[in-house]
Amino acid sequence: MNTFLFGYYPYIAMTVFLLGSLARFERDQFSWRTGSSQLLSSKDDLRRGSNWFHIGILLLFFGHFVGLLTPPAVYHGLGLSTSAKQILAVIAGGIFGGICLAGIYLLIRRRLTDPRVRATSSRMDIFILLLIAFQLVLGLLTLPVSIYHYDGSSMLLLSEWAQRIVTFRSGAADVIAEVNFLFKLHLFFGITLFLVFPFSRLVHIWSVPAGYIRRPYQIVRKRS
Repeated sequence: MNTFLFGYYPYIAMTVFLLGSLARFERDQFSWRTGSSQLLSSKDDLRRGSNWFHIGILLLFFGHFVGLLTPPAVYHGLGLSTSAKQILAVIAGGIFGGICLAGIYLLIRRRLTDPRVRATSSRMDIFILLLIAFQLVLGLLTLPVSIYHYDGSSMLLLSEWAQRIVTFRSGAADVIAEVNFLFKLHLFFGITLFLVFPFSRLVHIWSVPAGYIRRPYQIVRKRS
């Protein structure tokens, strides 16, 4: 089971992630959207929740990306020890995770309690929010375990697993066979997010609105 979940399942999820996204773009472009509900209800919960969630999730993504895929020799060359990197990851993860969790809590509460928003929400909309929230809670629960292993031994194993996966090297699952169950659970649901990605509104991530940075302000006038 360990070999399947952490040796084969990541490749299954990434294949579905890439091919599913491509198939949805080619066959169902009208559903390629964020599904914004701002017109239905534009209360402060939406603005705060959306901002906190997006800021937190982006910082967490890039933090995990850099933290897991950076070889030890690189940050050692910059004068950062393994234990120092571990402490930095715990502090940053706690802050960013807390921001993101506060944001998604507001978004979930709004989606479940606002009648108009709830009526236009699909099951997948609610499921993906709950899945991300659960994944955030799991991530925060791993922080005390990470502090206990302040020498960074578990972090090195997780980094080795990630680097073996992305470079298609064998033995990835064996590397993390003995790591704490919470880390494995966090990895499993993280991989699952990629699996369900093409079937949710998360596909809008592919359409990064980079042009918004230079777009002029829109002038909106009330009808007299």
